[in-house]
Amino acid sequence: MKPFRTVVMLLLLVLAGVLAAQWMAGTDRDLGEVFVRFAGYDLHTNVPRALLALALAAALAWLAWQLVTLPFRTWGRHRRKQARARLIDGLEALHGGHWQKAEKLLERAADDDEVGAIARVAAVRAALSRGDVAAVQRHLAALRERSASAHAVASAQIALDEARPLDALAALDAADVQPLPPRGLELRAQALAATHRAGEAYGLLGALKQQQALAPTTFDTLETRLASQSLREAHDPNILAERWEALTKPLRHQPAVVAAYAERAAALRWEDAATRSIEQALESHWNEDLASLYGRLPVGKLDSRRASAQHWLQARPASPGLLVTLGRLARLQGQWAQAQEFLHRALAQGAGAEAWEELGLGFSEAGDAGTAQQCYANALKASRGEASVRLPVRDMRQEIHDAAVVEERDEHGLPRLRG
Repeated sequence: MKPFRTVVMLLLLVLAGVLAAQWMAGTDRDLGEVFVRFAGYDLHTNVPRALLALALAAALAWLAWQLVTLPFRTWGRHRRKQARARLIDGLEALHGGHWQKAEKLLERAADDDEVGAIARVAAVRAALSRGDVAAVQRHLAALRERSASAHAVASAQIALDEARPLDALAALDAADVQPLPPRGLELRAQALAATHRAGEAYGLLGALKQQQALAPTTFDTLETRLASQSLREAHDPNILAERWEALTKPLRHQPAVVAAYAERAAALRWEDAATRSIEQALESHWNEDLASLYGRLPVGKLDSRRASAQHWLQARPASPGLLVTLGRLARLQGQWAQAQEFLHRALAQGAGAEAWEELGLGFSEAGDAGTAQQCYANALKASRGEASVRLPVRDMRQEIHDAAVVEERDEHGLPRLRG
């Protein structure tokens, strides 16, 4: 239909030109003269007629060219239509799990220049699903000739799936694939994180967010993971502080991020920063994991930490994580009776393996190996989701009583009762 409209328009233009020529022939105005001598012939006309003749000649030449090339253009459109049909059928077969059929259709569709790249990418997926490594490499080589960027993304995804992050980085860092598309940036962040370069990966999040490459929830999860990992990878207090300050305020209150910072600060002997980060996070948003970590930090400051925990307990008397922390701090301070009380309260509030392990450690330090073994067994059961075994009630009460009333000995080594 389109060529027919073109021919009609050209005929209308020719008709308009003829009418214009007749109109100009009936006028006596001076319109200029044009003399043309070609191959022994002399042509004489005025300027408007010469211009009109040139326009008509150009139109006729264009029409002749269109008629000559029409079969070739028609054949090209037919091939492109076939390629798109194969691409659609191949993608449907790929979605339905017909791997071999999809690969054949997609490989045939890849001959078209317009859909060749995406067809090769889908063919790679089909070959991967079939487990044909040779076909995968063949499709990747062909894809490299079509689109360097698509080849880099596909190769990086395969390398990451096969736990080869260095190969993924090599593919994505090639000069001819820059700048990377959003999917490439995401894969590069994953590869950097897998090679313990989370600090660099975290720096890519700004571009990912700007290009809206990930869903909000997925982006938040990735941001939290990279922030936590980058803090754990800091080998110097200055680097740790720099990365912590570079985080957004909401991130500095995320439990996983706060835990990573506190544990790394404690490992670097930065005790005040470790405890202060957890205290500020708990004051802002209470979290049971952080409350439990507060007691596990390998730092001193037992008195100040216990005072803070006692203060929080007034508002949250049923917090199992806080009760375990108080039990651990009391044990470290040599107050085993109070430690047992806190730990049994924690168990009553739903504390699991951590409370039983702390009880086992306390009984072991107190010399009660049998009860300690039972506590450790209960810790293992709790971690498996199995029911724990009750401790001997009489022995437990006697242990608490002895620890509460026998705290000093006289010069003869006999117990000295208080009060």
